[in-house]
Amino acid sequence: QVQLVESGGGSVQAGGTLRLSCAASGFTFNYACMAWFRQAPGKERERVASVYHYSGLNETYVSDAAKGRFTVSHDYAKNTLSLEMNRLKTEDTAMYYCGARSGACYVRYFLFKFWGQGTQVAVSS
Repeated sequence: QVQLVESGGGSVQAGGTLRLSCAASGFTFNYACMAWFRQAPGKERERVASVYHYSGLNETYVSDAAKGRFTVSHDYAKNTLSLEMNRLKTEDTAMYYCGARSGACYVRYFLFKFWGQGTQVAVSS
């Protein structure tokens, strides 16, 4: 049984930093993708960052909105996906979800089979 457990969300002022973690169990991270998505009220769930692991390599992706501010990484030994979020903006406010799937990473959230419960990030001005 696959479980994804997110942690690290919270409230912060604009310009601040948060670090999210997603601990995976029952999921083999090989030729597989783990990703961070976010969903603001009334908006579609969008991919923020992802890591595709294959042949001992990690291929990372960070969205244009997050590039230069967010860093995604995966600790293979702990099977934990992390998202370091710096210089947070009010528009980063959303519920952040960890998703996982076998195979390559995709933009569309509905192509991910496994999901965590989400962790709220609130950025105030």
